[in-house]
Amino acid sequence: MEPALQINNLCVKYGKSTDNAVKDLSFSVKKGSIVGFLGPNGAGKTSTIKSILGIIAPYKGTISIFGDPLSKRTKELIGYMPEIANYYNYLTPKELLYFYGKLFNINRTVLRIRIKQLLTNAGLLSKRNDLLKTFSKGMLQKVSFAQALINDPDLLILDEPTTGLDPIARMQMRDTLIELKNNGKTILFSSHELSEVELICDNIIILKSGQLVTQNSPANLVNKKGEHVSVEKYFFEMIKAS
Repeated sequence: MEPALQINNLCVKYGKSTDNAVKDLSFSVKKGSIVGFLGPNGAGKTSTIKSILGIIAPYKGTISIFGDPLSKRTKELIGYMPEIANYYNYLTPKELLYFYGKLFNINRTVLRIRIKQLLTNAGLLSKRNDLLKTFSKGMLQKVSFAQALINDPDLLILDEPTTGLDPIARMQMRDTLIELKNNGKTILFSSHELSEVELICDNIIILKSGQLVTQNSPANLVNKKGEHVSVEKYFFEMIKAS
């Protein structure tokens, strides 16, 4: 079975810099799995995500989505939630989702039904006509998550999705991600909340200085003594040692 996402020998650099932001990075993401994409600040996570989305062109290497090279068609299979939701303040959630839905050429009737469902799931249906400038950080995160789902993507890429959410909203998002996985969706998300990663991820990928440190399942994480350790402890041991 072809993986949902395959990256081979990816190199990313900016301008005339001789130091690559991403260095010969290779990994794959299995269909229907949830994968945590981890690393300290400056590890190359954002550069990798931008390459997957086609925002920046790799200096070297290949990216494939469900077995096909990155293209306009394969990009339409991706939903993306950015770390910071910088949307137009004078749009409403309903208008914002409609705008993104039209970018994907979603049928008007289908789009109307989908917007209502997404806002209902986010607990924002009653706020659908309020201006985004009146929203809290957590509310904007919920709108951003809904935006990432507007095209019913097969591959969902989330950048720090739980930032600004209260404990109840965090739990609801975890439940939603598990439900999406159970419906066959593939999810790659970066996070500094390692306890969140451990709760729902089938696999984790750790980067440091643009290079792969490890890819493994939380259940298989062990220290030098052969003892099972948490994702958080393993992360700190790997980053310190590498």
